Amino acid sequence: MDTDDSTGNGSQVEEGTAVLQISVFLPNRPGAFVSILDLLKKNHVVVLGLSVQDSIDNTVVRLVVSDPDTVETLFIEKGIPYNTTELVVVELRDGAEQMPDCFRTLLNAETNIHFIYPLLTQPNGRAALALCVEDSDFGGSMLSKAGFRVLRQEDLSR
Repeated sequence: MDTDDSTGNGSQVEEGTAVLQISVFLPNRPGAFVSILDLLKKNHVVVLGLSVQDSIDNTVVRLVVSDPDTVETLFIEKGIPYNTTELVVVELRDGAEQMPDCFRTLLNAETNIHFIYPLLTQPNGRAALALCVEDSDFGGSMLSKAGFRVLRQEDLSR
């Protein structure tokens, strides 16, 4: 199997655990999100990426975290409703200039992108995007074959 070289131009998805997004469903009231962030911080979990979708009745917060297993355990213990989804996290060596090529790769592979958001941290000092695509294994493979580095949970966790 090919592996990434020091320039990050590998041709295959690296071994490791897929990046897991945790979506938490919160009532739309002041302090609901802060209480989640406090809970994560208290348990030494770092939020690496997030997206918030607000409505009149509730809020959906999508999180990429340093330790998804701990978050799942906490949410189960506290009775906090959540859902998990595998993401493709792609590193952009040249920053935003690479976005059109990244998206074109998925377009050419006829893979729909459901949503995208940037990570708050910059793994390896480079920008990274979290993408929810129809099939994360296929999408990750196509991006990797096109020369993009697809990050795994181990690349993000501390």
